[in-house]
Amino acid sequence: MTFDWQAAIQAVVQHPLFGFGITLGAYQLALAAYEKTRWVFLQPVLLSMLLLIGVLLACGISYQEYRKSTELLTLFLGPATVALAVPLYLNLRRIRQLFWPTLLTLVFGGLFATLSVALLGWWFGAEHMVLMTLLPKSVTSPIAMLVAEQLGGVAALAAVFVLITGVFGAILGPELLRRFGVHHPAAQGMALGLTAHAVGTARALQVGEECGAFAALAMSLMGVATAVLLPLAVALIA
Repeated sequence: MTFDWQAAIQAVVQHPLFGFGITLGAYQLALAAYEKTRWVFLQPVLLSMLLLIGVLLACGISYQEYRKSTELLTLFLGPATVALAVPLYLNLRRIRQLFWPTLLTLVFGGLFATLSVALLGWWFGAEHMVLMTLLPKSVTSPIAMLVAEQLGGVAALAAVFVLITGVFGAILGPELLRRFGVHHPAAQGMALGLTAHAVGTARALQVGEECGAFAALAMSLMGVATAVLLPLAVALIA
């Protein structure tokens, strides 16, 4: 009796938790590579995404099948985001001291992050559906997917735009901020949290606790403002 390797591989690939396992495995490999080299282009989210795409293509797994097998991970996105309140609480006194600069940054930074993508999309002739999908690109995936769907966009595509925004923000953001002379940890954190959401906040936490706290604050308030105000603004314009 010979062992049927093909059948065994198919059984593993078709297992309900296969997507869950390869997602965690890809991220751990990417994280280990980044921590060993500290090369900015080996950003864990970007590298794990590329590894994951390669595995899915090699195994012939469709997006629908992968999404179904990673529903548990999707449920953890909300609690993981809420956990970012810990550094926020630890730096609450510092946030109070910088209340007005923080508020002004949130207003003008949030407007710029949203309006700039709307203007660029309109300029390049993006369809209404694509434009509505792009608008919530600077908030976390759960919020962006819900808002995009509410606006008439595509939730899955919104998650892709969010991921791309976060990855490039985390890779290029700190260096761009340094080149423009932005060295204050609170200002760096606000910029990363507003534009690169959770991925940028994770990068800000690597810079320092204060930077991470302001990034978490910016990401949270940007998410709330986008979820509440963006649908209202689109409805009024339409």
